[in-house]
Amino acid sequence: MSHEIELKLALGQEGPAALRRHPLLAGLACEVQHLGNTYFDTPQGDLEGARMALRLRRLNGRVLQTVKTRGAGGGGLSRRGEWEWEVPGPGLDLAGLAGLPPAPLGDEVLARLEPRFTTDFRRETRLIDHAGARIEVALDEGEIAAAGRRVAIRELELELKEGEPEALWSLAEALAGAVPLRPADTSKAARGGALLAGAWRLPEGGTPSAWLHRAVVALDALADSDDDTWRQAAREALARLAEASSDRGDAARGLAEALGDPAWLTPAFGLAMVRLARRLPTDNALA
Repeated sequence: MSHEIELKLALGQEGPAALRRHPLLAGLACEVQHLGNTYFDTPQGDLEGARMALRLRRLNGRVLQTVKTRGAGGGGLSRRGEWEWEVPGPGLDLAGLAGLPPAPLGDEVLARLEPRFTTDFRRETRLIDHAGARIEVALDEGEIAAAGRRVAIRELELELKEGEPEALWSLAEALAGAVPLRPADTSKAARGGALLAGAWRLPEGGTPSAWLHRAVVALDALADSDDDTWRQAAREALARLAEASSDRGDAARGLAEALGDPAWLTPAFGLAMVRLARRLPTDNALA
């Protein structure tokens, strides 16, 4: 098992092109891969209910099986347990799954696993040394498909390879000044589950970090559903954050006001949201 620490950022339509032009990345070597993934769960969603993800990934003629466990974090930052190994394919390695420690992968659950949705995307990977850390910068573009519905993947993952997590925030701020982006808290697996179900559920608020998490997930839902009620939900969550946090109130109120503009995803908005997330604890349960 490894532990993955990454900062996930959703990009606007112009984001990928702006990112490639950014001075911090423009001169770096880039590896390009095409990743096809099938996610598995029971018809009742046992793994999703336990905030776990199970996938088979097709990469350069190989098949990789991956299990990711419940995440913790918020404001785009996440920490998850991860197991990954090569399998013969084309189906799951059930024996390998049975030997893993995380519940609920017992025999009864294993017997009911089936393909649920797919993700297919192009990944550009760059390695950068920044703020004393080694960081993998992965730009993903493609789609999630479930139940005859499709949504776009356009996101940036900053994964810590060496160093301290604070370097991820530093790099995100440096990129946000020129690239339309924002923190994202919903994994591809959870997005696929929402697409399959045709419905999104927002986490509860309560603390400043929980209200920010709720706002970020509402924006994730807005991006995939194009339902403007999620934008209002994000505004309300940010307004509640402002009420709950005296020292961060002005920043949260400014973001809520910016969401009143249909063209809200600008570099200025993203930079303000990354800075707000950086100042709050990242202790929420993530999907």
